[in-house]
Order: sequence, then structure tokens, then C-alpha cells
Amino acid sequence: MNQYFRYRQNGIFVSLIVAQIILLPVGKLMERTLPAKAIRVPGTKWTFSINPGPFNIKEHALTSILASAGAGSPYAIEIVSQSKVFYHRKIDPLPALLLIHTTQMLGYGFAGLFMKLLVEYSPFMWWPDVLVSVSFYRASHEVEKRPKGQLTRLQFFLLVLISSFAYYVIPNFFFPSITTLSFICWFWKNSVIAQQLGSGWSGLGIGSIGLDWSTIAGYLGSPLAYPMFTIVSKMIGFILILYIITPIAYWTNLYNAKRFPIFSSDLFDDNGQLYISRILDEKAFKFDQKAYDHYSKINFSTFYALNYGFGFSRITATLTHAALFYGSSIWSQLKEAHGDQKVTGDIHNRLMKKYDPIPEWWFHVILICTVGLSIFACEGFGGQLQLPFWGILLGCALVLIFLLPIGVIQATSNQSLELNIITELLIGYLYPGKPIANMAFKSYGTVSLIHALSFLSSLKQGHYMKIPPRSMFIVQAVGMLISSTLSFGTAWWILSTVENICEPDKLPLGSPWTCPSERVVFSITTTWGIVGPSRMFVPFGLYKYVYLFFLLGTLAPVPVWLLSSAYPKKKWIRLINFPIILGATASMPPIRAVHQWSWFVVGFLFNYVIYRKYNGWWSRYNYVLSAGLDVGIAFMALLASFALQNIYGVKWWGLELGDHCPLAHCPTAPGVEVKGCPVFH
Repeated sequence: MNQYFRYRQNGIFVSLIVAQIILLPVGKLMERTLPAKAIRVPGTKWTFSINPGPFNIKEHALTSILASAGAGSPYAIEIVSQSKVFYHRKIDPLPALLLIHTTQMLGYGFAGLFMKLLVEYSPFMWWPDVLVSVSFYRASHEVEKRPKGQLTRLQFFLLVLISSFAYYVIPNFFFPSITTLSFICWFWKNSVIAQQLGSGWSGLGIGSIGLDWSTIAGYLGSPLAYPMFTIVSKMIGFILILYIITPIAYWTNLYNAKRFPIFSSDLFDDNGQLYISRILDEKAFKFDQKAYDHYSKINFSTFYALNYGFGFSRITATLTHAALFYGSSIWSQLKEAHGDQKVTGDIHNRLMKKYDPIPEWWFHVILICTVGLSIFACEGFGGQLQLPFWGILLGCALVLIFLLPIGVIQATSNQSLELNIITELLIGYLYPGKPIANMAFKSYGTVSLIHALSFLSSLKQGHYMKIPPRSMFIVQAVGMLISSTLSFGTAWWILSTVENICEPDKLPLGSPWTCPSERVVFSITTTWGIVGPSRMFVPFGLYKYVYLFFLLGTLAPVPVWLLSSAYPKKKWIRLINFPIILGATASMPPIRAVHQWSWFVVGFLFNYVIYRKYNGWWSRYNYVLSAGLDVGIAFMALLASFALQNIYGVKWWGLELGDHCPLAHCPTAPGVEVKGCPVFH
């Protein structure tokens, strides 16, 4: 379902909480209806039962992990999408499937090398995000007494699901325009600047809002599940970057900003036109230097250029923040992890000793096999993946170097750090002109690390809930193989059957298959993979000074740390979190201003207003409401897609996806001519 929804204009993500809530009544139903009689395996003495007993909390956790392991769209599928849709290259299913499986299993292999340190030995590696799921399982298995005049959680969930299912037919089929309502554009229909300011899709989104849960939660996740502190931090960063820094850069014409849209992920030539792939030697499928010299350098929109800089700053800010605020505790935890006192003194470790541990040789075998299969996938099949064997080894080295420090940071402070920009930058310098190789290296260097952290996080959850480690291992491995195979099949089917997918200009009115995420990835692969960072940044690029953001991120947390040390009683100072602030726009685009504002409004309403005034209701129903909304729109989106096929409703202005701000993408520099835009003089 998540892979299916990825190609839609407003993506929908079916989260772990959905699986957790749905599996409880399903498990209870199976407990009551399946026969408990033992079944003998023919020719042996082995017997089993399909109903061995009551559906308990450990089974609930295991089945949820089985359902959610690898449940997001695997990044390696992007290679299939980019090859088939944007580069029009043939790619065989087998190397693509091998790439998907090896990048995920490689993460599991590396996780085993640090499992004892990050999960078992030290109780200080407590993985804060895991506690939310543990609390949910315990609460859901308590005997619930229905309060007088109130609904049970299950009744409330079903009511929300039905309501969400019924409502979503409006934005999904009859009235897609309500997904983005940009009121300023309605009043100033002929003003480029007004539409730049007001468009929630192609501009700054002032006053823009969406009346659709997929707009609110499709990209950013449900705001109901975030603490108010995170929402406020993200809002501060969002306002700072989008409404202060970006307009100043645009209207001072930084990097000839007025020649291009103020907000876009597209690439542009020096004349303000969309960048055409004249720089790619299609026959050899590599960068063409002569064509590049005779055409144009690549230009970004104002926001997109700045967002690269803030991406750089977030990496260094996370490391500085963790070192200053958590450095001493992390160091002491690392030392304690090697001693026996804390291990024996930890109640969880003592209780887990009755279960057989995961043999270390399992992880060694996985590592050896997956590295071998990875080299076979990339070097074989005519080099379709472009990445040489040393790229795989370098990606593995990055995971090996960064997994422990990033794992310690995430396990102790809940601050996640991804290596996206680092891997893109490194392979872009070492092996430029190869877009597929860039994505493949990113898969091995970044995605493998993400899966390793996910595996360790789930193991810690099993540690808290006293689930046998081997069961946790098997469930995650099986779940990942099933889900990634199904995701690959779903992607291949959609890309092969939806005509003109990812080409908005050729799609029928109201078609949702616009692929905003894939278009962003195409811009990234063109930037880092074809042209390469040396022609974009240092030494020959237009944006060489963007690297100064690395220094900005390094220094930003220092004043906060100094102030918090000088005024320890001012607890609010420590809440100033620059990794969150600088990363507030990290996923924009494909996330747009309308998604951010809708997310902020709903998050503030539920996690501040309702939380403070109706705390009892919030505690009882908040997360159930979030899950019901997610499941309802997911089911309706699937039903509408399969039942209505290519029928997109009656033709009227409300059927148009977007926000009716056609001038928001226009430049304002004098003399620049773009189709559909007025020319400024």
C-alpha cells in the first residue's frame, strides 16, 4: 500500500500504529474462531496447532513488527522508477530486486556487530522512541472497561475509520482542489508576486491550508503522534527558513534568483527555462562534457539552493548538539557497556538471559553473502547499476564507521542522522556522470545504515517486552523479504501500466499519478549523479559558498549550550534544538508549504489545546484517532483506484490538482520569457 501510494500527488503512508491497532481485533477474532485441535505433520511425530492459545502481548508485538519490517517504500526501487520513467533505460528485474534485498539485509548484518553494545549490554541505550510502542501494547492489552456514556477505543477507532473512508471520496475523486486551498491566489489572479507568496504548492503558502488528511499527514506523518516541543521547533525553523531567509535571498537576487521560481525542485538553465537532458550521452549513458559546455550550468530555485545548505548544516549541528549536550553521558555509557556491573544489575538483561541469544555467526554469514550478492548485482547484468565493486566496499565502510556513533546518538537522545548528503557528495566527486551509480551507492551507504538502526530499535523493543531474540530476528528478516518483494512488484506493475505516469502535462485532468517524490529524486540524481558536485559547488559551481553551511551547523548549538550552562534553572533554553530547527524543511519538496501549515495547525490543536483542556479524552483517543484516519483514507484510495480505474470525476475547476495559482512558478527578472508567464520589464 505504501509503495502504491508513493506515486500519487498527495502521498499516503500507512504507519506502524495502523498495524498495531488492526492486529489486536484480528488476533482476538482468530483466538475465538480458529480450531485448537493439534495437527500432525504426515510421516513425523511433530504436531502443531493454528490456535495455540490466547492472543497475547508478545504475539501482538511480533506480528506488528512482521507487518512493518520494510513497510516503507525501499529507496532502491527509485532506481527502477528513474530508469523506466525519466531515463527511459531498460533495467532487468533481477538486479533491481537483488539491490533492494541486499541493501536491507546488509543493514541487518552490520547491526549484529554492534547489537550487544547498543541493545543488550547497556541499559543507558534506552531508545526513547521504542517506549511509545511498548506503552501502546501494554495499554491495549489491559482489560478496558467502557466508561459510562463513552466509546471503547475499538468502537471509536471503527467510527473514525468509517467516517474517514466516507469523507475521502471527496478530495480523492470529486473535489481534489480542496487538498490545497490558497486563498491569496483567488483575490490576485494576475499577480505573480501575490501568487508566489500565497501558493501552497509552488510558493510560500501564506494562508494556504488543506482539507484532506493526506495533505496533513501524507508526507510528515500524523501530527497527533508528535510532542508539542517538536512541533514548535519545526515551526520555528520553517518560518525562519521559508519566510525570512528565502524572501531576502530572492528579492536581493542572490544567484540571479529572480530568473527562476521562488520555490521549485526543478532544474533550470541560465535563461530561466527548465533544464533539458542535453548533457547526458544517452548511448553511453554518462555525462557529456561538450554538450554541457555548449548548453548551460544548472541553476536551482532560491529555496532549493538554500535547502541544500541547511541540509549540510543539519548534519554538523546534530553532531555538535549531541557532543555538547550528551557527550559526557554517552562516553560514560560506552564505558559502562564494557563492564559487568550494569549488565547484571539491569532487570531487563537478567530476565532476557533465559532465552537463547542470536548467534553471532548468523550476522557474519549475512554480511558475507550480501556483500557477495551486491557485487554480483552491480558488476553483472551488463553493468546496469553502474556501480563498481569498490563503491559497494566504500558504502560498507561508511556504515561500519558511522553506525556506532549515530546509533549511540539515536539510542540516547532520539536524534536521528542520515548520511544522504554525505553519500551523494562522496560518490559524486569520486565517480561523476553516473546517475544510477549515485543512487546505488546511496542505497548501500545510507539505506543500509537506516535498516541497521531500525533492526536495533526493534530488538530493543523485544528486549523491553521479553520476546526471544531469535524470534525477533526471524520475524524482521521474513517481514523485510516479503514486504520489499511486494513493494518491488507493485512498483513494477504501476510503472508498466499507468500511461504517462510522472508526466503531469500528459496526464488526464484530476489524475493523481504526478510522482512529486520521484521528480525530486530525478533532480537530485541529475545534480549529484550526472553533473556532479564539482560542477555544482566547489570548485567550478555556482553554489560554492553553500559549503559554509557546514560551519554554520557546527557553531549553531554552541551559544545554546553556553546559555544553558550559565542558567541551568532556565529549562526552556535546553529545548532550543538546532538539529530540528535547521532540519525543518529537510524534505521540502516534495513536501510543500500547504503540508507544513496543515500539519502545524492540526498538531497545535490536538497536542496543545485539546491536550491541555481535555487531557482525559486526549489520553484515551488521540492515537486511536490518528490510526483511524490513516486506515480510512488508505482503504478509500485503494478502492477508488481499482474501482474507478482511469475515471477522474466530472470535469470542473475543482477537479484540478494543485491550488489554482498558475503564476506562482513564474520568474520576475526583466526579460525572462517562460510559457504561461507575463514578461517583466
